[in-house]
Amino acid sequence: MGKKIRVAIVGGSGYTGGELLRLLVRHPSVRVALATSEREAGKPVAESHPFLRGFVAIEFVKADPAAVARSSDLAFLALPHGESVKMARPLLEAGLKVVDLS
Repeated sequence: MGKKIRVAIVGGSGYTGGELLRLLVRHPSVRVALATSEREAGKPVAESHPFLRGFVAIEFVKADPAAVARSSDLAFLALPHGESVKMARPLLEAGLKVVDLS
């Protein structure tokens, strides 16, 4: 197997972020590098999404564009409508590929 794509889920504690995590943690070519949540920062991802127990062992972190850009090749934005633009611009300027799901 080749190199895995490092993926960040920005806004990972909501429904869209949870479903995206469910799909990506099982994908053979993807490594979920980080998931962000302002209100859940420091808590295990599986605490917010129990169906991920045994599949993911990371904790939510606060959304920091520089940290997302350093740790990822691709970022999915699963933020509320209107919030994504604040994160998309610095990520795109850092050369990251961005998929906005809002």
